[in-house]
Amino acid sequence: MVICLIGLSGAGKTTIGRVLVDLMRAEGRSTLFLDGDDLRSLWQEDLHHQLADRRKNHMRFSRLCALLDQDDHVDIVVSALSIFPDYQKWNRENFNQYYEVFLNLPVADAIERDSKGLYAKALAGTLQNVVGIDIPFPVPPNPDLVIEPPQIHQPPALLGEFILSRLPERRRHG
Repeated sequence: MVICLIGLSGAGKTTIGRVLVDLMRAEGRSTLFLDGDDLRSLWQEDLHHQLADRRKNHMRFSRLCALLDQDDHVDIVVSALSIFPDYQKWNRENFNQYYEVFLNLPVADAIERDSKGLYAKALAGTLQNVVGIDIPFPVPPNPDLVIEPPQIHQPPALLGEFILSRLPERRRHG
């Protein structure tokens, strides 16, 4: 199963994803964690943040997940910005089992959190191509689970447990 956590920068995708992976492993499930920032680094930061590069990065993510998803015994938790509904649709059509979680943190709250300083730089005009500021964040059209205020403001441990409790039973293919 591929579980994709989608949301703006600052929504908690990485933190909640790591909690979810720990919970799944505690249940005895073999689980991999793929984070957008980590994969950018792995791929040697060869892409920038304009829309065309973001699309290429999303394609890489989706193709890697499709490859890893061939193993019936491994779950994959992905934390990704994911601003391309056509790739979300591709994921749903090409993964054995896809579960999409939309962490619906309002832009104003993301700006307030701004752990990476991206929004402050974008609002000051010193950084371009920031999703939620000069690149629109399209609401995912068909998430399996939406977490929004006030629930999105709960501690990551509670949100990880909530997501785990909502996951469907893992199907076996073949």
